[in-house]
Amino acid sequence: MFVRRIEDEQLAQVSYLIGCQRTGEAIVIDPERDIDRYIDLAKQQGLRIVAATETHIHADFISGLREFGEYNDTLLLISGEGGADGTPGWLDQHSSGSSYNHRWVLDGETFSIGNIEFKVVHTPGHTPEHISFLVTDHGGGADSPMAILSGDFLFVGDLGRPDLLESAAGQVGSMEPSAKKLFQSIQLIDDLADHLQVWPGHGAGSACGKALGAVPTSTIGYERRFNGALSLSGDEGRFVEEILSGQPEPPLYFANMKRLNRDGAAVLGALPIAEEMSEDQFVARYQKGVRVLDTRQWKRFQQAHLPGSWSIPLTSRLGSYLGSFGDAEEPYIIVGDQAEIEEVVRRMIRIGFDRIVGWFPSDKMESCRRFDGSWLQVDEVAADQVHSVIHREDVKILDVRLASEYQKEHVSGAMNVSHTRLAEHLDEVDKETTWHLMCETGDRSERTASFLASRGYSVVNLSGGMKNVRSEKVAR
Repeated sequence: MFVRRIEDEQLAQVSYLIGCQRTGEAIVIDPERDIDRYIDLAKQQGLRIVAATETHIHADFISGLREFGEYNDTLLLISGEGGADGTPGWLDQHSSGSSYNHRWVLDGETFSIGNIEFKVVHTPGHTPEHISFLVTDHGGGADSPMAILSGDFLFVGDLGRPDLLESAAGQVGSMEPSAKKLFQSIQLIDDLADHLQVWPGHGAGSACGKALGAVPTSTIGYERRFNGALSLSGDEGRFVEEILSGQPEPPLYFANMKRLNRDGAAVLGALPIAEEMSEDQFVARYQKGVRVLDTRQWKRFQQAHLPGSWSIPLTSRLGSYLGSFGDAEEPYIIVGDQAEIEEVVRRMIRIGFDRIVGWFPSDKMESCRRFDGSWLQVDEVAADQVHSVIHREDVKILDVRLASEYQKEHVSGAMNVSHTRLAEHLDEVDKETTWHLMCETGDRSERTASFLASRGYSVVNLSGGMKNVRSEKVAR
């Protein structure tokens, strides 16, 4: 059996390519939208992808299931456990005019890819339709499962959050019932062997849980002993209270992802290619109001950037920032270096930002004389000066960390709005005030400073954030 874990570090999302080397057949679990990566990997291993499936309808990225349905008539294995809201509505909308080649799978059913058996286990809670898969390698002589593909049900050190249908998708009143379903689902773990490997759908950094571990895989026995959420498997009341508390504020784009994955995102067919723009094209489209995504490093942006542009370098999580600040229906221009453009495009289309006008080289933008007199700067307090500034009475601080981070420790008097939800709370941020932006290390405040500046706010970035403030306190 061939198993490859394919991680998107930006979204902390994991897909799996699993193949039977005897028959040459393979399946992809929880694929992202740019499926060429999985196809190329399979070919390198002498495998052909005959099926694709997903553990649930995702909220943090556009699924690649529909793209696979257009590729070689790949069989799509779909959870039949979700009811109307948990069932894809695009299965009869193949580009040929027919339906996609699909099969519904239910709790307890099995299917095989070559000599590898997958048993479906309904594990609702994160979503109603969520399923996990017990994997048995009959080709290797096994007669019992070696692993569980747990999706967003069981993570290393955590469980999938049950509040997203309400907090992100707006299904009011679904949070507590979902938590109770998740409580019932974890009872299933009692029947699983300790040696069973846990192959989760996310790792540390994902917004689909609050305490995900950075270790990529685990075992049922280890999680049974050390996963704090599982320690409450005997007390539903405490479990519900604990699992719903302290969950991070989800990025605003999550609601759109849920809708697109259920109703059908546009079929790409292939990875879009961003064409390089001429200076005339770039200037004309920018002057017409097309948003510029500036991927240069912060210092270059901070010292000189175009009005209205956003700073999102490749070292930052584009999904979290663009998905929280932007509108997927609007067009965008990428400014950056040629070697990085394909990666930026991949990150954009994975969260449904498909309207990419083109790209323009950063060095050409910096040397463009037609922008003389237009360049803006972001005011910034140097890291070694932050501690002396934050306690001044005339300084108003906007802390853009998560509420849970803010509650643990913050500068007295600071206002807290997570960058992931800021766009829907702008009416609470006084536009007549100069805001000093703070986060933990400086990345979130830098990105948010560019966003607020583009909306006409007066901002100052506090370099180094709370980490710097903390270290200054220790040094003193």
